[in-house]
Order: sequence, then structure tokens, then C-alpha cells
Amino acid sequence: MQGYAQARRVIVELLPLRHRWFDLWLFFPDADRASSDAMRRLEADLEEQGISLFCCPAEPEVEIYACAAFLRDLRDMKQTWDGIRSNPRLKEEIFEPLLDRIGTADRTDEGRRMMIARSLRNLPLLFRLCPELKRLRDRIAAHLGEA
Repeated sequence: MQGYAQARRVIVELLPLRHRWFDLWLFFPDADRASSDAMRRLEADLEEQGISLFCCPAEPEVEIYACAAFLRDLRDMKQTWDGIRSNPRLKEEIFEPLLDRIGTADRTDEGRRMMIARSLRNLPLLFRLCPELKRLRDRIAAHLGEA
């Protein structure tokens, strides 16, 4: 899929037809396209169909999660975490130069997968740096009755 509009259309129109049996759906759009109101409406629309969808807009973009494991490199690049989190051009101005710096020539899915995998190895740090993920974790726990 390419872009928020296409992803939203697939979630609303296609996934319920093919994957209704999934217990829980997660959607991580870039926050610049996914307002809190729009995400609540999307979750409510799917809930009416009996589907548990949890939206977690990535602030500012999903690439932030891949950056979390590379704080030392980001500091060397003269970047602060607060500055990164507020940069509307995160992908172009921080993420892509970070890919170059850490030596992954693969600018497609494989480079991103490697960076995300490294970030996921330290969930407490990821939750501290990206509090929207911690809120998502807490919402899921409450939904599952584990809170």
C-alpha cells in the first residue's frame, strides 16, 4: 500500500471481508495524516463491524521507531530526540541520513526491518522515547483484561 488514504480504504473495505477472524488489528499511520479524531472514528467504524482495531499514529512518522535504537548515532549527527520527534521531514532529513551513517545501503524494506528489529530489542527504551507506543500497549492490555 502507498499512503494513508489507500491504507484506510483497505482497512475499511477489504480487510473485514478477508480477515474478520483476526482478534486484534493494529494500524500505525504517520501522525501528519492521522488526526486523533480520524483514528477514533476509524476504530469506531470497525468496532461496529465487530473488529477490534487499535490505531497508533506515529509521531511524527513511522520511521521514528526505527531511529530509537540509534541514539548515539543521532547525537553524533547533532540531533536531539525532541528535535527528531518534532521534525515534519523526519524521513528525508534524519532517517535517510541515519541509514547511510549506520552503513545499510538497503534503503528498502530490509534496511528498515534491521533498524526496527534493533529498536524492538529494548522495549522499555522504545516505550520511553515513543510514548504513543506505551499508550497503545496499555490500551491493548486493558482490552484483553490484563490491566
